[in-house]
Amino acid sequence: MKATRTIFLLILLMAASPRLAAQRPRYPFFSEQYQIPFPKDIPAGPDTVSVMIIGDVMMHAKQLVRDHRPFLERVQPALRAADFAVANLEFPLGGEPYTGYPVFSTPDYYAWYLADECGIDVFLTGNNHVFDKGSAGMKRTLDVYERIRDSLGVMQTGAARNARELEETYPLILSRRGLRIALVNFTYGTNTGADTEWPKVNRMHRDEVGAAIRKGKEEADFVIALPHWGTEYQLNPDATEVSWAKWLAGQGVDAIVGSHPHVIQDTTHIQGVPVIYSLGNAISNMSIINSRLGLFATLRFVHDPLTGEKKMLEPELQFIWCTLPERLLPDSYATIFVKEWANRRDDWLTPSDFDNMISTWQRVKSSCGIED
Repeated sequence: MKATRTIFLLILLMAASPRLAAQRPRYPFFSEQYQIPFPKDIPAGPDTVSVMIIGDVMMHAKQLVRDHRPFLERVQPALRAADFAVANLEFPLGGEPYTGYPVFSTPDYYAWYLADECGIDVFLTGNNHVFDKGSAGMKRTLDVYERIRDSLGVMQTGAARNARELEETYPLILSRRGLRIALVNFTYGTNTGADTEWPKVNRMHRDEVGAAIRKGKEEADFVIALPHWGTEYQLNPDATEVSWAKWLAGQGVDAIVGSHPHVIQDTTHIQGVPVIYSLGNAISNMSIINSRLGLFATLRFVHDPLTGEKKMLEPELQFIWCTLPERLLPDSYATIFVKEWANRRDDWLTPSDFDNMISTWQRVKSSCGIED
């Protein structure tokens, strides 16, 4: 009798379950038709803007006859990941005939490749080779850069065709996520002098550099000085670099990142300002001791919208190695991150070049006191 009653009750419950389910209350936090209202004016967390600066981008005669596309292929993801990738272009686009050292004239396609495929956002033109093809070659270079800017948004600073362009690019202001960063690029001199008043290059004159820094401090949150200076192939800065670094720090710049020596030089802090005296080469045909090792420097700037605080973090340094043809690749050059390849000796066509990379890396790290 009890069993019959139990079965009867189970049948009643099963029949009633859809009705009970339909009568369950719908709580707003489980329902798709209700959304918990969050205030729209609550700021997000801190915003970060990254600026990756690479050293001397060269195009020597032996590079001209090689496929250029592998040159920076293995570091492209890092360049593209940065909000702004900045490179020193150590050549003019002077037209044919194309030539390498000592008087450079590089094909236009190289600049387009750097911008379009590699993700370079800013070309630095304040260096000693910009007038290798005279004023006409410099003007032609800036004309090509203008076309690249109009097509891809890439900017240049360091030289100008007229007073208006100088005003717009010296300093060059980068803007992203509520942060403004001024770039002040200038050179100690040029190998060939200008034969007309314009175009002109930003030179290492304290009155002109000081004015650009002051303008940068007025219009931006941070100022990066990008001097082209120093003694070639020396791992230590010379007296002029040290004197200028002290002066730049005193002018209130937030970081100093140099180029020109074609090797890495010491890093330090002056009055709390990080100084990277030289990044070395980013890509080249050089084989002089230490010249195939370089640095990529990433500066990160943080803006906290909750507090309004804006600050720069310590630079992040990554060692790179410029491989020559028949070392890693059979027929072209390639820039690689040392740490990514530090345990891949078997991948080298010429293992002795791997050994050269490791020994150079260890030697320069020790000499310059750089941690990576």
